[in-house]
Amino acid sequence: MTTYSERLSEFVAQLKVEQIPAATAEHAELHALDVLGCGIAAHAFGEAAYALRAVRETGGSGPATAIGGRDLAPGDAAFVTGTLCHALDLDDTHPNSVVHVSAGVVPAAVTAARAADASGADLLAAIVAGNEVSIRVGNAAGGKFHARGFHPTGVCGVFGATAAASRARGLDAVRTTHALGIAGSMASGLLEFLADGSETKRLHPGWAARAGLTAAALAAHGATGPSTVFEGARGFFATYMHGEETDLEGQLADLGSHWVTDEIAYKPYAACHYTHAPVDALAEILATTPLRAADIESITGYTDATGVGLVCEPAADKVHPRTPYDAKFSLPYCLATRLVTGTLDVASFTPEAVADPEVAALTPRITYELRQYNPTPDAFGGGVRVETVDGRVFENELRWQRGGAENPLSTDEILAKFRTNAGYGLPSGHVAALEQSTLALPSVRDLSYLDALAAATTRK
Repeated sequence: MTTYSERLSEFVAQLKVEQIPAATAEHAELHALDVLGCGIAAHAFGEAAYALRAVRETGGSGPATAIGGRDLAPGDAAFVTGTLCHALDLDDTHPNSVVHVSAGVVPAAVTAARAADASGADLLAAIVAGNEVSIRVGNAAGGKFHARGFHPTGVCGVFGATAAASRARGLDAVRTTHALGIAGSMASGLLEFLADGSETKRLHPGWAARAGLTAAALAAHGATGPSTVFEGARGFFATYMHGEETDLEGQLADLGSHWVTDEIAYKPYAACHYTHAPVDALAEILATTPLRAADIESITGYTDATGVGLVCEPAADKVHPRTPYDAKFSLPYCLATRLVTGTLDVASFTPEAVADPEVAALTPRITYELRQYNPTPDAFGGGVRVETVDGRVFENELRWQRGGAENPLSTDEILAKFRTNAGYGLPSGHVAALEQSTLALPSVRDLSYLDALAAATTRK
């Protein structure tokens, strides 16, 4: 019998752009554009600048480009771009697997495809292959990775990045199986950054992208990896999910006929996805009943068990976030900022914004309530209850957050987000060229247009 890795590898190696439904191809192109825009904006705002500096010191030179950098070794380029794409926490997420899919897959696919002198069609196939693998591996355990302290974007994303790199460089199914087996020993990413607001989380998709290129290269040159990396007694699920029920078999049953790429959710806010539905629920209340901080007796945010662990507890830390990155995982901060300032955008997560005294005065009045939202592949449900000092009560819930399949952003909204983000760091001509070519990948023969990413600059 074939193993799970062999089944995935056969799909990855054989995937042609002609097999991908038009809607899925469009989703993949838009998500690629979106995540690159997020990375360009992060570079423009000076986020994660240490990634490029570190690889300049420790790495070698090469032909590859990254966002804001050129003349890099391919693995270094993938690491820098992947780290930047996730640095603002504005990149997409697949709700059920809770994987930030594109931040790991797209940098690996772009870097590997460029190094292999691949076509746009091959790049698109690589991105879709990587998406499908990342999500299905994550779906097999759902939110259970979080409960065990693992970040799915790193530990599951490494398999998607490896699939993308393997497809981009044209590995056959046997070599792709070895690459996935090798990747299992590179799966990493801990959630301990939540303890003090440090920035290791943004490194996880960058490391996954680098590991994906490395695993594919090792396999291409004859290294072997276990074909039972997923189901083995000492394999990925047995060790990372020890004692927990998982179902990769169910996830592979419709591989190639159902496309989970279509389920990836966009993020309108540069904060943890579990803050989004409560923030939008509050925004809907404020649209009809303008309220000031002085009017508020209390606000209660609603989220599920995974959301509680990410954005509500420990309560004392969430009420007073210690760093800008910490604030991205604070439901009290996000709700207070939306009420006090009228917005929640990239500028809401700067040292100056986090120190806003009016926001800090409101956060102690914000608590949470655990709600059970039936999980679906396209939802981060949430809501709020607002109680005013004069006794009024307002309550609102969103079953589906904005940006998911049930409450989607329009194509125009996605493109507007990209243009704004990319415009922070690139001239308008480069922004337009990136958009035009990425949205027409099947017909693009030369991927040199991606070298424009290296021209991204930091805002003065």
